[in-house]
Amino acid sequence: MVENGFQSSFMQEAAARGFIFQCTDPAALDEAMAKGSVAAYIGFDPTADSLHVGSLIQIMMLRLLQKHGHRPVALVGGGTARIGDPSFREEARRLMTEETIGTNLAGIEGCLRQFLTFGGGASEAILVNNADWLDKLAYIDLLRDVGVHFSINRMLSFDSVKNRLDREQGLTFLEFNYSILQSYDFRELNRRHGVTLQLGGSDQWGNIVSGVDLVRRTDQKSVMGLTTPLLTTSSGVKMGKTANGAVWLSEKRLPVFDYWQFWRNTEDADVGRFLRLFTDLPLDECARLEALQGAEINEAKKILATEATALCHGREAAQAAAEAARQTFEEGKVAAADLPVHIVPQTMLAEGVPVFRLFVEAGLAKTNGEARRLVRGGGARVNNAVVQDENGVIAEKDMVDGAIRLSSGKKHHVLVKVA
Repeated sequence: MVENGFQSSFMQEAAARGFIFQCTDPAALDEAMAKGSVAAYIGFDPTADSLHVGSLIQIMMLRLLQKHGHRPVALVGGGTARIGDPSFREEARRLMTEETIGTNLAGIEGCLRQFLTFGGGASEAILVNNADWLDKLAYIDLLRDVGVHFSINRMLSFDSVKNRLDREQGLTFLEFNYSILQSYDFRELNRRHGVTLQLGGSDQWGNIVSGVDLVRRTDQKSVMGLTTPLLTTSSGVKMGKTANGAVWLSEKRLPVFDYWQFWRNTEDADVGRFLRLFTDLPLDECARLEALQGAEINEAKKILATEATALCHGREAAQAAAEAARQTFEEGKVAAADLPVHIVPQTMLAEGVPVFRLFVEAGLAKTNGEARRLVRGGGARVNNAVVQDENGVIAEKDMVDGAIRLSSGKKHHVLVKVA
């Protein structure tokens, strides 16, 4: 049966779930996937020691590939991290030390292993570091072998380059080389691992097409590119960004409860789309949940939160976060076990601390002034009680079940405990 105009199971489901935005040759890719296993890669730059939700659509695409018997190749940019991708950035990234790059690579590998099965099997993922070949490049050889195939005029037409130049913010020669090196990566992965498909966000389209062209010109081989849409929420906010910063995939960066809560707070209009993209739920179940109206949509959001969290942190942790949320919001319990915890010295509470300072200490406000405004606006609560006095003192006597629960608004909670 042919759905969405495709024959291969991967292309059918990818289209139905909303993963496909651009493709260099949809018919050829569909035919290749219908015939057998395709090796496809996505690159991840180690700019931090964790990936965040903004990268999740790419990870879920690799997961979908694996589900349908194809081989995901996760490329970590240990080499290109020394330059930085200029795509849609307002300024150049600060260059990282080798130690920082190494730490970040290990963190990213941990995030990827939460979603993908790695190993030597035909459909098991492999992890590759482009430092393995980029660190050995000789500059003159690169210019002769690769540089000759790149047109400056064409590179200047890329949106990622044009946007920076239009803002008159400049683009360093170092960053300008990024597209060449990414194209080189595609050729190396094709030669070393038989990779014939590069995946990425739509902001990578120019770089992907350049890689396809390089392989064709130098090796006379046909390879392909496929991009996913750049996601924003229905209100126009970039996916994965919140008022408190990035939504990290690593529990070291973001507590599981906060990750679950991020998905629980999805806007009504985004529930169906996010269920299809960020969970493994069958499409008919996604459609059923998307159709819920009124207060029932909140049940769909809870399912979205639990399913998305289970993929990232495991089913047990997801269910614990869901139960902590139920206790916190539906039963009003103070010390739900899986809320984020902030440890303070015992002496701090023994002596007593102004409530506004404790909110800053726990990370619920960035400054004393912000904490004071939170109290004045009625948004600060201690153990479910609204704080009336911004100068009020919190002490050990306020602990319930060994903790003090601080709340900023209805969605952000921290348990304060003593060491």
